Amino acid sequence: MYRFLLSRQWVILTLIGLVLIPTMIELGFWQLHRHQHRVAQNTLIAKNLRTKPVPVTELTSPGHTVPSADYWRRVTATGTFDTAHEVVVRRRTSADERIGFHVLTPLVLADGRAVLINRGWIPTAAEQQAFPSVPPAPKGTVTVTGRLKADETTKASGIKDLAGLPPRQIMLISSAQQAKALGRTVLGGYLEQTAPEPAGSSPELIPDPDHDSIGSHMAYAVQWWLFTAAVPVGWVILVRREKRDREASAAQTAQEPAPANA
Repeated sequence: MYRFLLSRQWVILTLIGLVLIPTMIELGFWQLHRHQHRVAQNTLIAKNLRTKPVPVTELTSPGHTVPSADYWRRVTATGTFDTAHEVVVRRRTSADERIGFHVLTPLVLADGRAVLINRGWIPTAAEQQAFPSVPPAPKGTVTVTGRLKADETTKASGIKDLAGLPPRQIMLISSAQQAKALGRTVLGGYLEQTAPEPAGSSPELIPDPDHDSIGSHMAYAVQWWLFTAAVPVGWVILVRREKRDREASAAQTAQEPAPANA
């Protein structure tokens, strides 16, 4: 009664099941790895946010690529803001998801080198092509405390570095690009300012990154593995149902009286 498994319909159904099982197992492990990465990242963020601030020059230098282990490290930088070379970073969101700009201002250190400071978020101008109204940076020598971040790239951020933008507007924060515009040496990476608080609370300082939520990746992993287990169970149920239906059909045929001879 199991010969029906060799039929075209059942061969196709069985092959689909055999393909689904390893695929869903792999999807489960993919979600598990994302969960593990999120947990590790949350641990790193929490650890680095608790560290005592150190001078920025201890963690980065010109041309330096900030490693992931140093992301969000608390650092300090002392110098004067070069507002003449201040730019804004397009298409950035505030803490409540409003679209606007990040204000990027070079801070010139005592040795003449500069470090880029992301001073925070401001709303867009009425005319998108116009340079927005930027609250002035503090004058004179100032010590900025912030979180160290790596230069942004299209690959890491998904943001395209568009050409032909209005003057003093950029898409990605890149110390190499800004070094060319400034005509001076710039330390690799940049700082997200956390102190001092700006006058009038503008620009809006960027809040600490979320390091409490772990997302739903683990739940999705378990879900994929439950789906994996459901495939063979479902296949067996269908086979038994098909066998039962065929046996019932055969029994019914056997009970029907043979046609009378003419």
